[in-house]
Amino acid sequence: MKATFPHLGNVYLGVKALFDGLGIDYVIPPQNSDHALNIGTRHSPDEICLPFKIMIGNYMQAVEEGADTVILTGSCGPCRFGEYCELQMNLMKSLGYDLKFIVLDMPKDIGIKELFNRLSIIGSSSKKSRLQKLRAVKTAVQIMHLLDETEALAHYLAGYERNKGQCKSLFHRCRREAMKCSDPQEMLSLIKEYKKRIEYVPVDINKDPVKIAIIGEIYTVIEPYSNFCIEDKLMDYGVSTKRGMTPSWWLKNMALSPLKINSLDIKKASRKYLSLEIGGHARECIGEAILSWKEGFDGAIQIYPLGCMPEIVSKSILPAISRDYDFPIMSLVVDDMTGEAGFITRLEAFIDLLERRRDNVLFGS
Repeated sequence: MKATFPHLGNVYLGVKALFDGLGIDYVIPPQNSDHALNIGTRHSPDEICLPFKIMIGNYMQAVEEGADTVILTGSCGPCRFGEYCELQMNLMKSLGYDLKFIVLDMPKDIGIKELFNRLSIIGSSSKKSRLQKLRAVKTAVQIMHLLDETEALAHYLAGYERNKGQCKSLFHRCRREAMKCSDPQEMLSLIKEYKKRIEYVPVDINKDPVKIAIIGEIYTVIEPYSNFCIEDKLMDYGVSTKRGMTPSWWLKNMALSPLKINSLDIKKASRKYLSLEIGGHARECIGEAILSWKEGFDGAIQIYPLGCMPEIVSKSILPAISRDYDFPIMSLVVDDMTGEAGFITRLEAFIDLLERRRDNVLFGS
């Protein structure tokens, strides 16, 4: 088995650490780019959403490097993502690719036993002992959690840093150097060191930067290429950002879902506006918007791919939240035809709006 997987933010580093620890042969697709999207768009149905097209590009690029097995997380909910595995299997087969798919669905949908059966298929290609496998999984989870913490810290402190661009530079360097590590423990130590460096970045405590929460559909929120690296751009503008949806959040949410104790704060916050689970991460989008307002953020940006049904429902609810809490929320829709220039124009206009609101409050007008 030579495994591959689609890109999703920093997930590739956690998976790299896991496969290195297990001694499993793997291929990391090239970082997402226009080339990957063009490949996926050329072979995917026109009406399918952006994440699907990028993933197909990832698979086809990985196959060129020898990959024969795709590992993909799944969803059995109303969201179209629940059909991705079948659609992608059929599409790749119709294109002449002989790929095996291992789909890791939520335990509440397929059961713990079936999930472990699928995980065992991955582990069976490893010659490590059971204890070594458990240690490899533990280290990979630690790395993913630490990466998310480090990234969140960099995004938030960017609004306070004295030397503009320092947080962004350190985190990008952290990812580049982590990619060079072949030993998971070495990677873990490296990320810990970079987290400390970011914690000690010189800041101006007198600054009061604009604070924006990033909410919406999980793929386009986490994967930088799909959202034109919006968090990097906001760092360049001196804005502090927060994103509750991360790979480590997803892992925790998946683990706790069978016990129905996952994301209790989000469920409570969203209950007034969306009390039911409608698929995707619509409820998380609504809950995070309200939680961000409670935490004193200036506004929120919803990002989702064109045609995403759960997020269309969220978008229809967000204006009521914005009105009820006097909390500005902007929705950005992305697909393979979205132009970056217009995207940036809307982003800058939203920041200007938030700054003017602050000035009006400050001067009492």
